[in-house]
Amino acid sequence: MKIVPRREDSGENNIFWVTMTDLMTALVLVFIVLFFYTYVTSYYEKIQSKLEQKKASIALTETLKKQNIDVNIDAAGVVKISDLELFDLNSYELSDKGKEYLAKFSPAYLDSIFSNEYLNKNIEKIIIQGHTDSQTFKGAYSDDEQYMKNMELSLKRAFEVANYMTNTPYNKENGNRLRKMIIVEGASFSSPVMVNGKEDYAKSRRVELKVVMKNSPDK
Repeated sequence: MKIVPRREDSGENNIFWVTMTDLMTALVLVFIVLFFYTYVTSYYEKIQSKLEQKKASIALTETLKKQNIDVNIDAAGVVKISDLELFDLNSYELSDKGKEYLAKFSPAYLDSIFSNEYLNKNIEKIIIQGHTDSQTFKGAYSDDEQYMKNMELSLKRAFEVANYMTNTPYNKENGNRLRKMIIVEGASFSSPVMVNGKEDYAKSRRVELKVVMKNSPDK
């Protein structure tokens, strides 16, 4: 029997495979590092944005309190005003009570934004957003028509608030900036206020004023 000696791999082939293995390992490590860097950066930016909004809320609350304006401001700096303080039922025209409230609130609110150093430096825009409850209008309307009729009502209410606010005697030196900041929106009944698993119709009907800061996720 003839014995054929085993042919050993050449040194060049061994070097090639070792090199490819090292390269693939390095690429995997780079991918893992990039993944964690992206995740950590994104997480940090979200936390930073929340902190910025909270700072805005604190600054706004403190400045308004100095002027004896008591308002409901959440941790994100959103002012929530019940429609009962502003409008009659199913109406978008400001009531006398609503005008009286806005006449006191508006100059204090707007001037607070521009007089507070942090807010004045970092604010990007002011969103005035109307909301309705999910109760339907009388008549044979489809679900889409009901939603859009509420959208129209919520938008008109937000516009009336914005229109009245900008005609109050706030510091007009800030008028040019303010006009570039204000955005009016209608939200229909897309964001109901739920209490114990049920919609609170009175709380759902509201107008919200939201300050959006630079680098905020709401931009």
